[in-house]
Amino acid sequence: MKVVAAYLLALLGGNASPSAADIKGILSSVGAEADDDRIDLLLKQLDGKDINEVIAAGREKFAAVPSGGGVAVAASGGGGAAAAAPAEEKKEEKKEEEKEESDDDMGFSLFD
Repeated sequence: MKVVAAYLLALLGGNASPSAADIKGILSSVGAEADDDRIDLLLKQLDGKDINEVIAAGREKFAAVPSGGGVAVAASGGGGAAAAAPAEEKKEEKKEEEKEESDDDMGFSLFD
């Protein structure tokens, strides 16, 4: 992931075709190790491709992946009124807990 980030940073910096040395320079400037095999693989896979098209194709692939969030929404739709009462109780309990935590400062603050 850091190799991809370094490649994209080079592109954003105005380098239309980043080389392995460019990517290594970016990674070394932040103290990260450069893996030559990964850099070479990335450059081979992106050779002759427009990065905007590659990103757009990746977004389309991610859009097709189910996220699993729809199941929880469908399951909780039946008892809306019953679910609201426990949520209110939890809020009240949380307020009481926060009040108790404020007493734990033992009379002094980090900023005094």
